[in-house]
Amino acid sequence: MVKVLDKLLLFLLSVVVLIACVILLFAAFGFIPLDVANNFAHDVYYDVDAAIPFISVTLIVALISIRFLFVSVRRGKAAAPSIDQRTEIGDIRISMDTVENLSLKAANRSRGVKDLRARVKVSQAGLEIIIRAIVDGESSIPALTEEMQANVKRHVEEITGIPVAFVSVYIANVQQSTPTFKSRVE
Repeated sequence: MVKVLDKLLLFLLSVVVLIACVILLFAAFGFIPLDVANNFAHDVYYDVDAAIPFISVTLIVALISIRFLFVSVRRGKAAAPSIDQRTEIGDIRISMDTVENLSLKAANRSRGVKDLRARVKVSQAGLEIIIRAIVDGESSIPALTEEMQANVKRHVEEITGIPVAFVSVYIANVQQSTPTFKSRVE
């Protein structure tokens, strides 16, 4: 929810800054006459009906700017995403990168795999692991994916102790094997 609110505030701030920049550029190029700018400044200083909306918009933009200044300073301390477990002795934190690397290691044990990528999500049921693979096309894809799923599930659960809800394997492509030619010397 906070990320959606921050995105909305960033959008509003960007629109206001863009409008202000366009107005300032029009004034700098002389498209806005000096007497119009003077009348606007006079109204802001002396007319309450013109000053209240101007002050309101300026305060809102200032508050949004302060919010983003605070967020940018605070996020420097943010830790990498992790999975937290509590034991009798204390807390255990396993980074998502660790689980991804364990998944890749287990999936790479299957023959016929050329390139792998992994993504891990945490759900109520356990870990959801998505493997993206490029295979050599020499092995049966259903057998290969079942082997990868079983290897990844077993390995991650053994090493981390965290239940794996499912392992999804996406075969992105089949890598063509290039025939190797031996050079002949005559």
